[in-house]
Amino acid sequence: MAFWLFKSEPDSWSWDQQVARGDAGEEWSGVRNYQARNMMRAMKIGDRGFFYHSNIGKEIVGIVEVCAESAQDSTTDDPRWDCVRLRAVCPLPRPVSLQECKADPRLQDMALVKTSRLSVQPVTEAEWEIICALGQLR
Repeated sequence: MAFWLFKSEPDSWSWDQQVARGDAGEEWSGVRNYQARNMMRAMKIGDRGFFYHSNIGKEIVGIVEVCAESAQDSTTDDPRWDCVRLRAVCPLPRPVSLQECKADPRLQDMALVKTSRLSVQPVTEAEWEIICALGQLR
């Protein structure tokens, strides 16, 4: 299993909206960055990710799971763009802020800290465990 981070502006697509989609999940559509698209193409069913509220809140608020591998993004006819489908797994009992991640020396190399512009980012297993602990997820 691989780990990822998915960023969304909560006024466009929030954690609550993701949860409301249930087990069917929702396409992680609208990504128009080749690097992020290529990461989605590498994802497998069952991979886990953090759901991050960007701009408003700037915090990791939940865990999502890839429930369908990369396919054509339904928001465009352009064949260059595809996306995965994600379902909500659980909220973090305690959201983990970007400021907290930046302050933790164990996360200094995390993509969220170093390359914050990408909407889809890889997360190492060690980073995953640290964030889950900070978020009080056992």
